[in-house]
Amino acid sequence: MYTSIPQSGSPFPASVQDPGLYIWRVEKLKPVPVARENQGIFFSGDSYLVLHNGPEELSHLHLWIGHQSSRDEQGACAMLAVHLNTLLGERPVQHREVQGNESDLFMSYFPRGLKYQEGGVESAFHKTSSGATPAAIRKLYQVKGKKNIRATERALSWDSFNTGDCFILDLGQNIFAWCGAKSNILERNKARDLALAIRDSERQGKAQVEIVTDGEEPADMIQVLGPKPTLKEGNPEEDLTADQKNAQAAALYKVSDATGQMNLTKVADSSPFAVELLIPDDCFVLDNGLCGKIYIWKGRKANERERQAALQVAEDFISRMQYAPKAGKPGAPLFPSFLSFFFLLSLSPSLPPFLPSFPLFRTTLFFFRHCLFFLRATCAAYGGS
Repeated sequence: MYTSIPQSGSPFPASVQDPGLYIWRVEKLKPVPVARENQGIFFSGDSYLVLHNGPEELSHLHLWIGHQSSRDEQGACAMLAVHLNTLLGERPVQHREVQGNESDLFMSYFPRGLKYQEGGVESAFHKTSSGATPAAIRKLYQVKGKKNIRATERALSWDSFNTGDCFILDLGQNIFAWCGAKSNILERNKARDLALAIRDSERQGKAQVEIVTDGEEPADMIQVLGPKPTLKEGNPEEDLTADQKNAQAAALYKVSDATGQMNLTKVADSSPFAVELLIPDDCFVLDNGLCGKIYIWKGRKANERERQAALQVAEDFISRMQYAPKAGKPGAPLFPSFLSFFFLLSLSPSLPPFLPSFPLFRTTLFFFRHCLFFLRATCAAYGGS
């Protein structure tokens, strides 16, 4: 059972301590819960908080950033994340997710995939999801991916189609899952599942779903999209192997308020870094921008102000370095691989209290203590230096 949290002045309910998945959209700088039937639908103009409480008090808190969300909204999302993290006793591992580049962990919460819609809380678009008259609905979604499926809203035109992907044409009463001639079987299955999910969650089961094969389009599709032209080929899949040289190019910065102001000081220009640089009295930012990754390491003895400011410092760092605001590329390295010596353990169901927080503990665990002699001896036993 999760430890209870104080609720005075909190915008979050006491139930956030219970196991489960919780999603809030940031509206006018406040968190607004997303209804269960709409979980998995994200608007490009908004920012979201996604909290997953698993067994044994293992929690993950994700900040989801839409491509068109404002800086004010992103900042409010970060501040709300700090508040929620504090309410939960800093238990959650924090992650930053950007539309179209979500982590595997984040995607695992939505087995039917994600659906991106245009607009946001300040736009009329967000009112057309579940409450719109079916006859007024005309939307097209591109379904893409093998393992992690995403459905992205596209312009309602044949120009949006290609032969390598699947598309969902949502006409309210009729939902068509169109499968390109060169689309893969997983995309086809997910397109069908997503079409069924739209029917069940947004139409309360009162819509017809039809699977359409490339070249066998029904009259309703032709009426909406016009005569079908020759479609372009699908884009080739991205190479999932990250360039090792770029992946390892990194710098380490210390976050400290020793001078009375929050400062970021570079302590190492390139990896691998010595483990002893990660002193438990401070927080650190590891800049692996060439691979699209920024890591936050929180020392267990860092003061409250440093720990709470670490995420905002990382957000400011991304802006200052003019990095593209997206999550890591496939194949991004684990945090420990930047250190001069490390070892990995399979995840234990109960995490020791002295473990540092960074966002890759779900499948692997980096372990070290102040007893560096023991760690060096262990590495030496396995051929390390």
